[in-house]
Amino acid sequence: MGSRRQKSKCYLLIAVVLGLMLLVPQAQAQKLKLGHTMSVNDTMHQGTLKFAELVQAKTNGEITVDVFPASQLGNDKAIIQGARMGSLDIAMTGNPFYTGTEAALNVLDLPYLFKDFDHAYQVLDGPIGQEIGAMLEKHGLKELGFIEIGFRNLTNNKRQVKGPDDFKGIKVRVTPNPAHIQAFQLLGAVPTPMPFGEVYMALKTGAVDGQENPITLIYGQKFYEVQKYLSLTYHAYSTSHMTMNLKKFQGLKPEQQNALIEAMKEAAVYHRKLNRDLESKLLEEMKAAGLQIEMEPDRAAISAVVQQKTQESYAEKYGWDLINKIKAAQK
Repeated sequence: MGSRRQKSKCYLLIAVVLGLMLLVPQAQAQKLKLGHTMSVNDTMHQGTLKFAELVQAKTNGEITVDVFPASQLGNDKAIIQGARMGSLDIAMTGNPFYTGTEAALNVLDLPYLFKDFDHAYQVLDGPIGQEIGAMLEKHGLKELGFIEIGFRNLTNNKRQVKGPDDFKGIKVRVTPNPAHIQAFQLLGAVPTPMPFGEVYMALKTGAVDGQENPITLIYGQKFYEVQKYLSLTYHAYSTSHMTMNLKKFQGLKPEQQNALIEAMKEAAVYHRKLNRDLESKLLEEMKAAGLQIEMEPDRAAISAVVQQKTQESYAEKYGWDLINKIKAAQK
C-alpha cells in the first residue's frame, strides 16, 4: 500500500515538473506591438513585416512582433508618444514627426543635403546615424534603426513644376519639419502641415493642391488618383525611425537586444532594394493611369533657392557640426 502511495506521489511530482518545464518557454515568449501609419500597399509596411519575420527567427520565437499598419494605433504623433510612454512597444514613422521631441533631428530633412542614396546610407548606417539615434534616448526611446522613406517629389493639381517659379501659390501638404516649411515658403508655395493619414482626402477635396513624398509612397497611398502632375524634384531625402520604448528594450536579454538591432539592419537593406527595384515600374503605372510626370525639372535652380538658407537657419540653432559631418561623409 505504502509502495503504491510512494509511486503515486512520484508520478504526481514528475507531472508537476514536466508541467513547469512546459510553462518556461511560454513565460519567456514576448509579444511586441509595432505601430505605423503607412498603407498596407506601401513598401514601408513590407519592411516592417520583414523586420517582424527576422526578429522571430533571430530570437528562436522568444520574441514576436505584431504589426499594426495604417494608423490603427493612432497618427504619427500618437504612436511616438505611445512608444515613449510604453503603451506601444515600437513606433515607426518619419523623422519630421520625431523633431517635435528632439528638434536637432531636423538635420536629416534639410533640402538637397544628401547627394544620392549611397550618401544617405553612408550617413545613416555609420557613426553619424548612431549619434543621431542616441539623441532619442533621453526621451525614453531606443533607436533600432532607420527605414527608408526616400527622396521627396512634388505632386499637385495646379501646374507642372519645372523650375522654382512654378511653385508659386501652390498649397502643399508638408511634414511639420521647419526646414520643409521654410523651403516651400522660399519657393513661394503655401506649406500646410497635416498628419499623413489625412493627406489623401485633403487632396481629393481640394483642401490642399499638392503634397511631396517619394515615388513609392505616392503610389502606395494612391495619391496619383487625386493628382494631375508629378515633378521628380528629389528635393530632400527622408527616413523613418524604428524606435522602441527604452525601458522595454533595456529589459530584454543582451542577445535579444542584438537580435532586434540586427533584424532592423537586414530589414532596411531588404526594403531599400525593394524600393529601387520598384520605382521605374511604379512611375510607368502612374503615367498609364493619367499622371503627367516631369522627369527632369531644374533641380539645380530649385536647390539654389532653398539649400543654403535652410542650412543656415538650422545652424543658427544647433550649429554646423552635424551638417558638416554629413557633407564630409559624401563619397
